[in-house]
Amino acid sequence: MELKEKLLASFAVFENNLDLEDPILDLRNDSIKVFENKGFPTKKDEAWKYTSLAKIQNTDYSLFPKEEDCVNYQEVKKYFLHEIETYKLVFIDGVYSSFLSETTHMGIDVCLMSAAFKKPQYKHLIDKYFNKAASKEDSLSALNTSFSKEGAFIYIPKNTVADKPIEIINFSSGVEAALMIQPRNMIIADQGAEMQIIERHQSLTKNETLTNVVSELFAEQNAKIDLYKIQNDSLSASLIDNTYIDQKRDSVVSVHTFSFGGKLTRNNLNFYQNGENINSILKGVTIIGDKQHVDHHTLVHHREPNCESHQDYKGIYDQSSTGVFNGKIIVDKLAQKTNAFQQNNNILMEDKATINSKPQLEIFADDVKCSHGCTIGQLDEDALFYLQSRGIPKKEGRALLMYAFANNVLESVALPVVKKRINKIIAKKLGVELGFSI
Repeated sequence: MELKEKLLASFAVFENNLDLEDPILDLRNDSIKVFENKGFPTKKDEAWKYTSLAKIQNTDYSLFPKEEDCVNYQEVKKYFLHEIETYKLVFIDGVYSSFLSETTHMGIDVCLMSAAFKKPQYKHLIDKYFNKAASKEDSLSALNTSFSKEGAFIYIPKNTVADKPIEIINFSSGVEAALMIQPRNMIIADQGAEMQIIERHQSLTKNETLTNVVSELFAEQNAKIDLYKIQNDSLSASLIDNTYIDQKRDSVVSVHTFSFGGKLTRNNLNFYQNGENINSILKGVTIIGDKQHVDHHTLVHHREPNCESHQDYKGIYDQSSTGVFNGKIIVDKLAQKTNAFQQNNNILMEDKATINSKPQLEIFADDVKCSHGCTIGQLDEDALFYLQSRGIPKKEGRALLMYAFANNVLESVALPVVKKRINKIIAKKLGVELGFSI
């Protein structure tokens, strides 16, 4: 049985096990119909032209773990940020781990989607925000909505700054030969609120894992959200990450995506600007090799005047890896005085490495400042020769040049502990010890 048929057959079982008062029951039924009609996207779809999900669909994933797996803290402690205190929402095979987590309701809410669905005090937030930013027509987002049961629920009240960063970590334990999980996150920053979030999906096994996650972020007037996605999973893991961001007037949202691991990674990052004086920041670094595949698909929709967006993605591709960057900026007729910047720079380390880059602008306003650019090349041999002539070995010289290539993205990371963590991962990917910090 192919994955689509298995999912459709399993939905009836899943639905029967839900609470009769499930607040999104009708929405689930509508969403599964969207997935049934559209199915998994194929390379015939323009947005998926360079990314195939054929192998995923032929894998016999378990949709619900048959047993709970107790993960020892020693197994996973290296994936947490120890240098600073954080709130933690940790899930193992899609199930909340209270032992590894640290939640709060003291001034802010850092808790579970399942709790938000059930508790009356959150009903007004569910009604106002849930599935309001996510695409109703995207089949994989609709699939997640159908099966969404658990994930992170974060609410920062008006004029409140979260006192600690928040980590959202999904572990796959390997209790199943192949497992599909569908986390659902809802993150709300009320007027004048601020927060920092670190998100990670990590397999603890070589067993096949497919994660189809949907995250909705809402930044109300004058709110600020910093989101850091660390993607450094095993070569048996595939990730489809659908992130939707709704911004109101004077808000600032930045998303940094660091893609280093995983077999197949697809990042769908969608910003919707619904107010004036909004700033949207999208930055990413991709360093992959072997036969890894990373696809960044971004959208920034400027709907109101006097707003900005800045996209800067760097990619380093080795061996037989494949990269995709498809970035779209839409400027509506009303969005005068928009300042939109988009840049995608790539280095191919081997002849077999591939990058498909497609920056796009759709501009319907006449008083705007918009630019986009793309470069694909190799390391500067003259610069490498210069470093070698100064006594730096070739391997370290190559690493320094690649690090410098990605460094302007790292410079904008506001959390020093995240900078340090990413720096270590980059050094390991480049196979050298970088004798400096950032």
